[in-house]
Amino acid sequence: MAISGSSRISLSDRNNGFPGPTIRPPVASTGFTFKLFASILAIAVFLLLTVSFVFTSSSTVVSSGLDIIRLESKQTITDQLKIQKLKDTVFAVNEQLTKAKKQGAFSSLIAAKSIPKSLHCVAMRLMEERIAHPEKYTDEGKQRPAEFDDPKLYHYAIFSDNVVAASVVVNSAVKNTKEPWKHVFHVVTDKMNLGAMQVMFKMKEYNGAFIEIKAVEDYKFLNSSYVPVLKQLESANLQRFYFTTHLENATKDTTNMKFRNPKYLSILNHLRFYLPEMYPTLHRILFLDDDIIVQKDLTGLWKVDMDGKVNGAVETCFGSFHRYSQYMNFSHPLIKEKFIPNACAWAYGMNFFDLDAWRREKCTEEYHYWQNLNENRTLWKLGTLPPGLITFYSTTKPLEKSWHVLGLGYNPSISMEEIRDAAVVHFNGNMKPWLDIGMNQFRPLWTKYVDYDMEFVQACNFGH
Repeated sequence: MAISGSSRISLSDRNNGFPGPTIRPPVASTGFTFKLFASILAIAVFLLLTVSFVFTSSSTVVSSGLDIIRLESKQTITDQLKIQKLKDTVFAVNEQLTKAKKQGAFSSLIAAKSIPKSLHCVAMRLMEERIAHPEKYTDEGKQRPAEFDDPKLYHYAIFSDNVVAASVVVNSAVKNTKEPWKHVFHVVTDKMNLGAMQVMFKMKEYNGAFIEIKAVEDYKFLNSSYVPVLKQLESANLQRFYFTTHLENATKDTTNMKFRNPKYLSILNHLRFYLPEMYPTLHRILFLDDDIIVQKDLTGLWKVDMDGKVNGAVETCFGSFHRYSQYMNFSHPLIKEKFIPNACAWAYGMNFFDLDAWRREKCTEEYHYWQNLNENRTLWKLGTLPPGLITFYSTTKPLEKSWHVLGLGYNPSISMEEIRDAAVVHFNGNMKPWLDIGMNQFRPLWTKYVDYDMEFVQACNFGH
């Protein structure tokens, strides 16, 4: 095989520096390397951009989160300030409300215990008549009617210094009884109002009913050596409690403010504990407060079987209300030992007393015992109901509720049906019917028994 000259190189040619054939790198291998480098570079750039984006995004998120936290923190502080301001406002309003309630309670008590001008006027006009014509109204030198001591008749005890109120009680009882000539009313007042009472009850007839008018001073046995209340009134501490009041402290103790009224130690209020001694010939007597009216014949009470008990009364408890625990101090060992806290209380105002059983049970002595123990007001506050609950603790006969409906001086929700069915309705509470603050829906029950045709009542414009 012949070899071409162009492709044949001699040995001498190579030795003489003649170059041999040129060797070139493969084209495919070089392109692959470049592409690989470009890819790595692109990946690096991508990663760098990604990291940069992530870092930027994270910074943005963190910044936004911090802004949100700052806003939330600021909002929380604002809300807390608003809540505190609201609390302060509520506290201030509550303080004002408490103060207003205290002032209202004080004003209500002042209104309730004050004597209306027209009522005072009637008493003064009657007293003026008594002074002008003493011979017409005095009982001196006259024989005492036998009916006053006759145990076969129906006897009532009314203790009052309110001349109009006492006359309303008698008027209502007489007008609603079938045989008024069998009824005897024993009215006891103080020396100051005795003349007015005498004129009031002697100026008219009561359909044959008998009216005895006396002053508490006429009962000589009622003195400080025998009556604990009168003895306690001589105590300097008790006098300070009742009669020394600084104006700036007048409304501070509103819870017990009503107990600071001296009427709670008035002997007129406590006469109810001396009925057997005041009326020694009687066997039974009906006690009536001066803020009641009688709507039905009460002679049925004398037919009630008392079961040997002393006091016939309507019970007032319902649920947890009007229990003994509300009237006396059960933290005192003597009270805790002798009485049951949830024993049912009863009402004063209309009470039927068996005086023979009273004497047998020595109730007045029992009352004296406890009243003496309570000189410092540690067993109960004050008033006549707590010692009454204690004295007649086991000797009270519950009566049907229709005999005595209470609350017309404070409870406007008493139904008229309940009132119509009641033998006696009681204006107990501050809103007495002779006061301007009396409840209008109940006032006509009382005013219909006022002697508006009497000249002295008309002259004083009473009730208008």
